[in-house]
Amino acid sequence: MTPVAREHGSAERIAALRATKLAALVGDHVGHPVGDPVSFGSGVAVIDDATAWVYLVDEPRRRIGASLAWAVRSSAERLAIVVDERDDARVIVRKTTGLTMEVDVRVAAGRQLVACTDPAEYEHPPAVSPEHLELRPLIVEGGAEPVVEHGVLFGEVRGLEVCRVVDDPTSGSTRLEVGVGAHDREAFQMIHGDVPAVDSLARIVEEVAGYRRADAAHHPLNRLAPERFLRWHLEQHPDLVGAVDLVPAEPPIPRVNLLDSSTCVARGTSIGGENLVVVCGSGTDLELVPDAIDARRAAGIDRGGRVVVATRGRVAITDDLVALAGQAFELVAV
Repeated sequence: MTPVAREHGSAERIAALRATKLAALVGDHVGHPVGDPVSFGSGVAVIDDATAWVYLVDEPRRRIGASLAWAVRSSAERLAIVVDERDDARVIVRKTTGLTMEVDVRVAAGRQLVACTDPAEYEHPPAVSPEHLELRPLIVEGGAEPVVEHGVLFGEVRGLEVCRVVDDPTSGSTRLEVGVGAHDREAFQMIHGDVPAVDSLARIVEEVAGYRRADAAHHPLNRLAPERFLRWHLEQHPDLVGAVDLVPAEPPIPRVNLLDSSTCVARGTSIGGENLVVVCGSGTDLELVPDAIDARRAAGIDRGGRVVVATRGRVAITDDLVALAGQAFELVAV
């Protein structure tokens, strides 16, 4: 058997075990056998009596929107999300509060499905260390825009990270690394280690800016982080979302890495003078609405929200998910 075949067989066995577990849990809970669950990303799902039961295993906090989409596409009236950890359940409660679709969050404890109704508290992001902040002027001098997210200071060019302040794992000294992503920064350091960081940064800023334009030819540098390019565009033209100003804001949950698209947040003031939260994402990012709920509550804002996608990437399911938020958010295609 080839490694690919073994991996495929292993994945099928894992999915079958998860399906068996979900069917047993839901069957015991509702008091009658349920149908055969189907694979659902890293979990499984089944419909029973107009309720979509979804068992999330890997990174459940980042599969909430996908669960909602599955329920909508299955014409379910309610959604029940099952997870193994209470901490995950509490975050899911926080990110689904206020939706027009009833969302029941449960924790699998033995053969029981224990209800979870208390939302997780927001954890304030750690502050950037003073040593790291000392290198902020270098980012500005090199032509990049300094951005802080969850204790990390980095520099962006039109939404693309091109440098980051890090601590050397051996010496513990603080330095500014230049490059797009961790591997690029490492390679850049090996090749250009003797070149002053600000000079290296200035060169890469100029190169990246040439590709981070709406009219630029397709290139890896403009395919990365499209949601952040969209946010940068809105910062230059806040009127597109009914704002007078917008600045980058930290997302409630840190992004995983540079290569995977994830929602990003901006805050500002609406034309009417109210505080405003804007959440940008790709048109196919199903986590837009849960992330928008999270971002607005983290900002302490009860109303005034925009969910923004690029016009060419807008898909029907995004409209359906925004509709689940009632009047809480306006979907804007730019």
